[in-house]
Amino acid sequence: MSMHPARATDPGTSHEAARHFVASGLQAAQHASTAAAVKIHPGLTSNELSKRSSLDRYMLARRLPELLEAGAVWRGPKKPCEVSGRSACTWWPVAPGETFNLAL
Repeated sequence: MSMHPARATDPGTSHEAARHFVASGLQAAQHASTAAAVKIHPGLTSNELSKRSSLDRYMLARRLPELLEAGAVWRGPKKPCEVSGRSACTWWPVAPGETFNLAL
């Protein structure tokens, strides 16, 4: 599930860092820890997930959309976040072989 995390508009140094991030296995490790946290704590916002799992909130904010694109998690309905007090989407695990086409 290797994805290049730099945007096309990012400077060359960001692309070098992104290549290293992927090649070093750090991205895969973060994907695995993020997916595991969502499986253990389904239906939480990324901020709530950070508090429950001790994973960095900003790392989660980057890895969750990548996992969504890979079909490993799905973005559920929004709810009031217990941490921020604002409305935020929830995150749910996807079992191998399952696909969800939701219009939320």
